[in-house]
Amino acid sequence: MGRLWASAVPGGGGLVPDVPWEPAGDIEETDDAYVLELDLPGLRKDQVSVEVLDSELAVHGEVKEKERTGVVRRQTRRVGQFDYRMSLPADADAERISAELTNGVLTVHVPRAEKAKPRRIEITS
Repeated sequence: MGRLWASAVPGGGGLVPDVPWEPAGDIEETDDAYVLELDLPGLRKDQVSVEVLDSELAVHGEVKEKERTGVVRRQTRRVGQFDYRMSLPADADAERISAELTNGVLTVHVPRAEKAKPRRIEITS
């Protein structure tokens, strides 16, 4: 039921317990890299995990619900586990991926692999 709610109601993910949600973000392609920016306000770097497995980039974490003394009348902030995944392009250099979290925005820099350069092969007799 939770997954149904999350898929049927815009923004439902993160408002339903135990249903991972996907943070808002952008992917920009430049001449030498792909740049992923995800909005993760209020999180510290130790609360976010960035992993690469085969040709997939995954970002995981959890936004804890704030302790309150009153009754919540409306909640639009997402809480709970989040999971963002993307397939890496064929020309991505997975060994040189870097990430930084600044002012609530996680920036993942995925460099493009250097193009193969022709090399001369010496002919022996």
